[in-house]
Amino acid sequence: MTKSQINIGIVHYPGALLSAVQGMAEQFYLANMICRQNDLGDVFKTHICDSLQLDSAESCGSERDSGQDGGAAPLQIIVLPPCLDDSFYLAPQEALIDWLKQQHKQGAIICSVCAGAFILAETGLLDGRKVTTHWALSDEFSKRYSYVQVDSNKLLINDTDIITAGGLMSWIDLGLELVAQFTNLQIMRQLGKFLIVDTAPREQRYYQTFSPKLDHGDAAIVKVQHKLQRQFQQTVVIKQLAALSHLTERTFLRRFVKATGLKPTQYLQRLRIQKACELIESSNGSFEKIAGEVGYEDISAFRKTFTKITGQTPKEFKSRFA
Repeated sequence: MTKSQINIGIVHYPGALLSAVQGMAEQFYLANMICRQNDLGDVFKTHICDSLQLDSAESCGSERDSGQDGGAAPLQIIVLPPCLDDSFYLAPQEALIDWLKQQHKQGAIICSVCAGAFILAETGLLDGRKVTTHWALSDEFSKRYSYVQVDSNKLLINDTDIITAGGLMSWIDLGLELVAQFTNLQIMRQLGKFLIVDTAPREQRYYQTFSPKLDHGDAAIVKVQHKLQRQFQQTVVIKQLAALSHLTERTFLRRFVKATGLKPTQYLQRLRIQKACELIESSNGSFEKIAGEVGYEDISAFRKTFTKITGQTPKEFKSRFA
């Protein structure tokens, strides 16, 4: 636990999710309230950093504490919130990128939420690291930043000096992570109870849906994808799929993986589990019945595959979403 005040800069850039910008500030305000109740005083001080005024004295709030040299106190944490408009996070301003690199060099922990990871990746600070972003953005992120390892199953990855959070609302999880890191678990759990949010470990894959991409440009593979979509209950026979696409088996497999990122058997599993999720949410059918409807005769195999892909058992999924 630290006794010094932690200065947190929340970057307000064009298109940033305002509920996250203001919400995190309010989250740390409430954390301070709980800290005072536990005789810790005000641990956190937040500053809204205007990305268009990074060179001005007021870019991160005029009330920031002064350092020993009379200048602004350094930021220990910087947060890049989610974004709803891709016109900025896909082409962030150079001044912001330079500022982030300089802040990191001076010892700040740089955090991103959802699409904020794209801005952070432009700094080069993510190269060679494992990070997370929103599961719906992970493919585009991987294409743009091939030197970064993306694990979109994770809701949050804390890599010490870099912290990335995945979902659009995972700024709440990031805030809880920072509160726990700079105070203690008891304070974090009290904050979670006050906010009525789950502080138990979660994964982003709990909320993922499988939406196959069909715009990859390989018409032969699209034809096979359409067949699998219609006949997902049937067993995959590579020879038949290759014949349908007028390719050799070896060429078919190579092009299928290149287009979809999955082997045909893995692709079929994702299709079946997605269909099972939809049935669990919308019907009262037993797991045995649902397993049969999506192509599984072996109930044990169905449960094992379901748990592997979604991160929870069918019963846990039903309890959470149905």
